[in-house]
Amino acid sequence: MLNENIKRLRKSKGLSQEELAIKLNVVRQTVSKWENGLSVPDSSMLISLADELDTSVSTLLGETVSESTSDDLKIISEKLEVINLQLAKKSMVKVKTVRGVLIALCTLIVMIFIALVVMQSSYLGWNYNDPELAVAGTILHGFEFVFVRLAPIMFLVSVVGIIFTYKKR
Repeated sequence: MLNENIKRLRKSKGLSQEELAIKLNVVRQTVSKWENGLSVPDSSMLISLADELDTSVSTLLGETVSESTSDDLKIISEKLEVINLQLAKKSMVKVKTVRGVLIALCTLIVMIFIALVVMQSSYLGWNYNDPELAVAGTILHGFEFVFVRLAPIMFLVSVVGIIFTYKKR
C-alpha cells in the first residue's frame, strides 16, 4: 500500500525517481526500494516525503484522516514497524530457502562421492570391444573426471554459503 502510494503520487507530480531522490537527499535506488516494497522510509523521511509529494503522511500510508493528532508520529512509527517486520520475515524466508538449497547440494555431492567410491571405477575393467559398454564407460569416466574436479569447489562454496547465511541472523 505505502509503496503503491509513493509511486502513484510521484508520477502524478511528474517526478522521476531520480528527481524525487535528489529532493529528499537520498539515492535513486532508495526510492526504487520504497516503490518496490523492499524497504520503507523511516518516520522522519516519511514526513519529508509527504511534504515533497504535497500530501499527508496518513495519505501515504493509505488512510484518510480528517484531523491530525499529536500521536501521528507514534501511529506512523508503529505502522512502519509492522511493515519492517513483514519485510524481515520475507528476507528470512529467502535466506532459509537459499540455506536449504545449499545443504541439499552438499548432501548430493557427498552421496555422489560415496557412490563413486563404492563403484571403484569398475567400468575400467569392461570389455570396450562392445560398443554399448564403450559408450557407457566413456560417459561414466567423463562424468567422474569432471565431477571429481568440480565437486570440491562446489562443496566449499556451499559450505561457505551455509555459514554465511547462519551468521546473517
